[in-house]
Amino acid sequence: MSKHESRYVRVARIAYALTQRVLPRYSHPKSPHRYTQRQLAACVLLMFYFNRSYRDFEEWLLATDQVCAVLGLQEIPDHSTLCRMFKRIGMAMLQSLQRRLLNTLAPHERFIAGDSTGYRTSNASAYFQTRSGKQFRAWFKGAYAVGTESQLILAAQEAHGGSPSDVQFFESLHRQAMRYGTTDWIFLADAGFDCRGVTDRDLIPPIRRYGKLTAPERQARADMIAQARLDGLFGQRWKVETVHSVIKRKFGDTIRSRSIALQSREPIVKALIYNIHR
Repeated sequence: MSKHESRYVRVARIAYALTQRVLPRYSHPKSPHRYTQRQLAACVLLMFYFNRSYRDFEEWLLATDQVCAVLGLQEIPDHSTLCRMFKRIGMAMLQSLQRRLLNTLAPHERFIAGDSTGYRTSNASAYFQTRSGKQFRAWFKGAYAVGTESQLILAAQEAHGGSPSDVQFFESLHRQAMRYGTTDWIFLADAGFDCRGVTDRDLIPPIRRYGKLTAPERQARADMIAQARLDGLFGQRWKVETVHSVIKRKFGDTIRSRSIALQSREPIVKALIYNIHR
């Protein structure tokens, strides 16, 4: 019998240890004490990790004794119980789980890359969308700041479709990621993040208005980007694209929830379970 521990068991152990540090045991002193909030929250994270529906994950737990033992489950929670638990996991709780995990891992990055990616709100195939002639009009964007050395997601934000520009994410990603950077850390991003808040320490290509750069400071930044490309430094930005690829291949590229409030949480959940996976 092999002594090698399954990755699924390790992920379950990390998720459960994380929820134990952040969540209270029960939501109310008089609530039914069949499961703790920590157990149910860990189950929800695992459900997104395996990219399964509520019903399919209930069946998966029934067939998985080792994971149930790690989570301390005496009986398997119903799929409706998992659904209600996800509704109770608010954005503040997700951010707390993310910060606690990153504080444990303690990344210290010189270069941090930022970019956004889109998630479909429908499970319809690309072939169906093409033949039906319908355009994607509703999608969610997840914006992530990734450490180029650890390839951990250091900051995550979300928005509901709309503008292709990522300016709306710049300030929040910058503020969240700076706590995990060195004193001279540098933020790498594409031209979609170009805005007035960009400083000399941000390697972000300036947008050329009508094909020209008239402001001297914008021309100087363009020259700095050109030199960073030659040095191979700006190429580190592609690591955030690698993270996007891992998230979509491993955890799915769709948003399963139907309400806007729950849909907005899923890009943040994907960032959290990606860090647990790492």
